[in-house]
Amino acid sequence: MQIFASANEALAARAMPHRYALSLVAAEHLVSTSAGLSLAATPFRGVRRAVDTLIVPGGAGVDVAMADARLLAWIRRRSRMARRTVSVCTGAFLLAEAGLLEGRSAVTHWARCGELAHRFPAIDVQHRPIFVRDGPVWSSAGVTAGMDLCLALVEQDVGRDVALAIARDLVMFLKRPGDQAQFSQALALQRAGRFDDLHHWIRENLAGDLSVQALAARCGMTERTFGRRYRAEVGLSPARMVEKMRIEATQRLLTETAEPLKTIAARCGFTSEDVLRRCFLRQTSVTPREYRRLWRRVAG
Repeated sequence: MQIFASANEALAARAMPHRYALSLVAAEHLVSTSAGLSLAATPFRGVRRAVDTLIVPGGAGVDVAMADARLLAWIRRRSRMARRTVSVCTGAFLLAEAGLLEGRSAVTHWARCGELAHRFPAIDVQHRPIFVRDGPVWSSAGVTAGMDLCLALVEQDVGRDVALAIARDLVMFLKRPGDQAQFSQALALQRAGRFDDLHHWIRENLAGDLSVQALAARCGMTERTFGRRYRAEVGLSPARMVEKMRIEATQRLLTETAEPLKTIAARCGFTSEDVLRRCFLRQTSVTPREYRRLWRRVAG
């Protein structure tokens, strides 16, 4: 809701008419969130006009909500009349249960993507993106990914400049590409306890020899044993993980320094600028130059 409220503020600052009339709708007048915050809502029966953008959130109560036939019927009916329908996080399960995702691509929180795909095989569940658009239906991964999605909606409605102003005001990055991975490798690696020391050493030696042979030797294993155990624990090959960690280091240097790309490539262990560009584009869907330009516009 804050994204759209901020859009109205940005439009007012430009002497442009407001575009968004926000309404929180629920079965009851008062809704208590899982964080203990009480929200005043408009009961479903109080919604008289067609909804332009229907946004369905998720959360701990989504499984119970999926069994509510009246709620599902309301979502289904209102979605048909809306210009677009959006789910945030596990709200995708409600859209799925209402039959609104059948034959479409969608995403939900990474921890439940597998469940969504298993329960609703007619949905093309995307495990990697932070948000997905399939025609008039949009879906996002976690809560903050829902903010990224809503920025994209605002950009679609009123243009990039307004979306950029919102991102700057809320100290957000405009824009994480829709197909950016849901969580960073640094976060994922926190679960790989056996190789914690190795990962710390890799981050400190990105410009060094990080071949499988060198990593295996550091762990006191044969290459074959190391490769097998590493993939089983981390879920990626050592070479793939090293590349991802180098890219994340590159992202930090692009946003925190003014160093030329050639210097950054050397510091992060890439053999040339061209190799860095190819890897960066493959993993982030933008070039290093575009990534730096977008970040500086937001930060500036």
